[in-house]
Amino acid sequence: MARLFGVILSLLALAAGPSHAQYPNRAIRVVVGPGPDIVARLFGARMSDVLGQPIVIEPRPGAGGNIAAQTVATAVPDGYTLLLASASYTINTALLSMPLDIGKDLAPVGLAATVPFVLVVHPSVPAKSLAELIAHAKANPGKLNYASAGIGTPPHLAGELFKAMAGVDIVHVPYREANSGLNAVVGGSVQMMFSIASTAQSQIAGGTVRGIAVTSRLATPLAPGLPPMAGAGLPGFEVIGWNGLVAPLHTPEPVIAKLAGALAAGLDDADVRAKLTTAGYEPAQKNTPRQFGAFIAADTAKWVDLVAKTNMKAN
Repeated sequence: MARLFGVILSLLALAAGPSHAQYPNRAIRVVVGPGPDIVARLFGARMSDVLGQPIVIEPRPGAGGNIAAQTVATAVPDGYTLLLASASYTINTALLSMPLDIGKDLAPVGLAATVPFVLVVHPSVPAKSLAELIAHAKANPGKLNYASAGIGTPPHLAGELFKAMAGVDIVHVPYREANSGLNAVVGGSVQMMFSIASTAQSQIAGGTVRGIAVTSRLATPLAPGLPPMAGAGLPGFEVIGWNGLVAPLHTPEPVIAKLAGALAAGLDDADVRAKLTTAGYEPAQKNTPRQFGAFIAADTAKWVDLVAKTNMKAN
């Protein structure tokens, strides 16, 4: 249904819209669903300079991102309505908790930023490395708990992927949001968590939690001194949060190209990159719409596979 509606909107856009050469000639809105809007604001300011038109950030929270995604998927595909997509959308697609498939029902523009997580444990856990933690969990099946920011969030899926790949039995304890989960680990009521790297750093430095490894493919300056899980005993393990821009399906390719070029200008901007890092993000490598589309497809496939193997449910 969403694809058919997109075709209809595409025809309307071709009939009534301005030529691609005139794009853009008015304000562009970026719809933001769950999570912070800082990535949209930082890139929006730079993209506005490049495109010569205002970029307006429009929060549409609620329903796990469904409201925001539906708003953009049903908009006229003329390049004036975009979505700040995130890892939550590929997870929702895998869990069948939203009617849209972000990789098939929206058009990729570009990846903007990523967020690594760090596996932290309470100091009472007798493990200082990933190998030691896996050994401890195997020796104590069902006795270790891990916190998350809620069912279906990236920290939850990271925990389930860890369970599946390491072959351990640990118990999920969902919280309403990430800080509550991390506070539970600090307090010792929960033994471990996959926390946003930048958020956990002050607790790691203060000794209230112990950092074990990061979930990104490579080591990150956001969690100095910690190895990637993939290189510390779980080859192939990678879980990252991310933000990128997508447009309604059937948005004309020349329009997508202009938007992608403006996004790339943001990735080249030293001030944007510095502010992203300060906010706890890693600027993405420069990428094309096609590459971002492949990234979304791979991220979705990873979660679809995990959901199938674990029989995971959205609630």
